[in-house]
Amino acid sequence: MPTTSEPLRKLGFLTIGLFDEADPGRGHESTLAVIELGERLGFDSAWLRHRHLQYGISSPVAVLAAASQRTSRIQLGTAVIPLGWENPLRLAEDLATVDILSGGRLHPGISVGPPMRYERVKQALYPDTADAEDFSYERVRRLLAFLRGEPATDFRGTEGVETFSDRVQPHAAGLAGRMWYGGASLRSARWAGEQGMNFLTSSVVKAEESEDFAEIQLSHIRAFRAHHPDGDRARVSQGLVVIPTDSASPEQRAKYEEYARQRLPRTATPQGPARLMFAPDLVGSSAELAEQLYAHAAFREVDEVAFALPFTFDHEDYVQILTDMATKLGPALGWQPAA
Repeated sequence: MPTTSEPLRKLGFLTIGLFDEADPGRGHESTLAVIELGERLGFDSAWLRHRHLQYGISSPVAVLAAASQRTSRIQLGTAVIPLGWENPLRLAEDLATVDILSGGRLHPGISVGPPMRYERVKQALYPDTADAEDFSYERVRRLLAFLRGEPATDFRGTEGVETFSDRVQPHAAGLAGRMWYGGASLRSARWAGEQGMNFLTSSVVKAEESEDFAEIQLSHIRAFRAHHPDGDRARVSQGLVVIPTDSASPEQRAKYEEYARQRLPRTATPQGPARLMFAPDLVGSSAELAEQLYAHAAFREVDEVAFALPFTFDHEDYVQILTDMATKLGPALGWQPAA
């Protein structure tokens, strides 16, 4: 619990990696450069969002494979991979491969549920099995089993000149223990705790027992830990949109404030049939942001964060925001950059 006397232990950031359809390479290169900058600034982790059929990173695991070869220390995460788009066996192979390439730095975040706009994409995604697919927590259980090294087949041995394993190869020891579940409901928080996973809580939650964002998020964190074998020591990472302006130009400050202003109305009441509550974006000097964060009930319950970068800003804006985050905001929260 970070208070004015207890420092924030881990500081990370999250990006969506937007790109121009006419020049996707530039956007992907910008994302890799941002991750490299994060390592130089001493951030503990860098996380990528997942976007299908949009102009954002559709394959964060592939991008993190590249990032693993351009960094040496920073932890690399996904927040989150929606498993409705994935085959757990194939994903386990990809995750294990990138974890090996990174030297054990991969922290995959996942979630379940039907793919977004499923009725419009199901014939392309699952043309023969669309109505039979299971989008429940069972998909997570399968993935975790494969990552732990449980059998994927009943055969192990040699046929002709080829040798076969009965479990996913390569096997990445320890990766299953670095899996995170991205949850927005009490049910997900409890379930993730029961599975012994780590828990990602973001700027979106479901308004189930309250319409106060911080209260809702706090209840999720406590429910997760109450059901986790490690109790209060179970890892939770909070991800809010936080934009320090210490070294920003007047034009940048105006842009950031307008971005937050346009998104503010959605934070007032639950949105849509799922009753989603959105956290207000926080914009200001590091001293102002630290004061707001210390007043946030859920922030006071965690000791690691992955602040989300706004989706639509320019590369130079991300450089300024990350630099201020690492040199101004992090220290104001008691955090120290990694060596």
